[in-house]
Amino acid sequence: MRSISAFGRLEQFHPEPRLDAAHTVQGPLSTRPSVPQRVRSAGVAPVDVSFGPFRLLPTQLLLLEGDKPVCLGSRALEILIALLERQGELVSKQDLMTRVWPNVFVEPANLTVHMSALRRALRDGRDGHRFIVNIPGRGYCFVGKVDVLVHEN
Repeated sequence: MRSISAFGRLEQFHPEPRLDAAHTVQGPLSTRPSVPQRVRSAGVAPVDVSFGPFRLLPTQLLLLEGDKPVCLGSRALEILIALLERQGELVSKQDLMTRVWPNVFVEPANLTVHMSALRRALRDGRDGHRFIVNIPGRGYCFVGKVDVLVHEN
């Protein structure tokens, strides 16, 4: 296993392709609009993304705090993955909505509700942890320190 400190984009991690609702395999995490089931693919290294006391296993759609799973819905998890992919960058509300609800019209309040659930699950702003900042009217930015662990095959 090797560790990569991620100060820029997390496109360094190449999660496994997944099977979407239409049963087509899609490419790297940053190009996917949604997160249903994922499938294993030979030759692709699994990845763990760590920040604060949390560890995200994007290919398994699993967020852990220590060794315990964090109860988080798929939409909030997809928001987290999108923010981690562009750690340190402003991600517009429209980009997040397009990513989390592809080809569906939703009110911005939907993003607000799921962002609130995500921040609550991460205890963002409490215990000295700050992971996500809001730029009012523009979007969100993941500001926490991130480490990417790539498991060698």
